[in-house]
Amino acid sequence: MDNTERKNWGGEECPITLFMEQIGGKWKPVILWLLFQEGTMRFSELDKSISGITQKMLSQQLKGLEENGTIKRVSYPVIPPKVEYSLTEKGKSLFSVLDSLCKWSENNLSR
Repeated sequence: MDNTERKNWGGEECPITLFMEQIGGKWKPVILWLLFQEGTMRFSELDKSISGITQKMLSQQLKGLEENGTIKRVSYPVIPPKVEYSLTEKGKSLFSVLDSLCKWSENNLSR
């Protein structure tokens, strides 16, 4: 790609920008990784598993992931309410991406 092509490529058209809008941020990759590890999880299980996230933020992030088709939400008509989250096929297709990010981080970043 030459310089002219790069300058005409707006940020909203960039595949990385689109990816980050849909899957990026502080919490969405963590939620997806937990669902890879655990399979189906209830809201309360996700809440207990993610240190530092508020219930409001967890709810917003889950809604965003559901809207973009990476997770599915199943609500059972029982009292108390029971809601479960799991990965869709689209969500499962992200495993290699997130696994590569984890491996890269382990090899190149330190706390």
